[in-house]
Amino acid sequence: MTEPDVHFYFDPVCPFAWMTSKWVRMVAAQRDYTVDWRFISLRLINSAVDYDSHFPAGYEEGHTSGLRLLRVAARVRAEQGRSAVGPFYEAVSSEIFDAPGAAELTPATRGSRAFLEPLLAAARLPAGLSGALDDTRWDEEIRAEGDEARSLTGRDVGTPIIHFSPPGGAAFFGPVISRLPGPDEAVRLWDHVTALAAFPGFAELKRSLRERPQLHSFGVDPGMAGAEEDWHAGSRKTAS
Repeated sequence: MTEPDVHFYFDPVCPFAWMTSKWVRMVAAQRDYTVDWRFISLRLINSAVDYDSHFPAGYEEGHTSGLRLLRVAARVRAEQGRSAVGPFYEAVSSEIFDAPGAAELTPATRGSRAFLEPLLAAARLPAGLSGALDDTRWDEEIRAEGDEARSLTGRDVGTPIIHFSPPGGAAFFGPVISRLPGPDEAVRLWDHVTALAAFPGFAELKRSLRERPQLHSFGVDPGMAGAEEDWHAGSRKTAS
């Protein structure tokens, strides 16, 4: 099998991973790149963390819903092939973040069969795959893939992680973007990021002050610029 141009590690409930993934899809369509969509669970990489003292209220339930969805993604890959993961991710996370009623979705809802099964149908996948939501047998595979991602970057990161030109290319946490660029901007941004990634000595470029993600799930009209806020707290572990 030909190695894809990019490995993209995602958790379906991470808003920054979702925004970055939309940018990557735009560039892939223009540059004819191939992307292998891979798994990293925020719940599993924070399994030893006391959520009550490290995160805002509700994060543990939110991260757990992401793990439940990743179990289904792992089953999708096993039974439908690697090419089915991208459509699955797109169907699920576009509903979580971009649907008009996304801000009202609870973690319990987005980790449920009632939420997932229509989205599986939209992705042309069997509804019965939702049975993996509670199947912990997939957790070791998901954990191993997250460990693989962080072995390339260092462990004090979250999602997204992008591995450029695998297996020998560089991998980084991010880029974390809060809004989707236009088509021309998307390619320019890609060229800047890959130029940095190509330099062997490049390690990190970081800014803690972040704009609110331009997503319906945050109560923001994606067509309007949001006010900048400090989104740093927990970002290295959660990117959310």
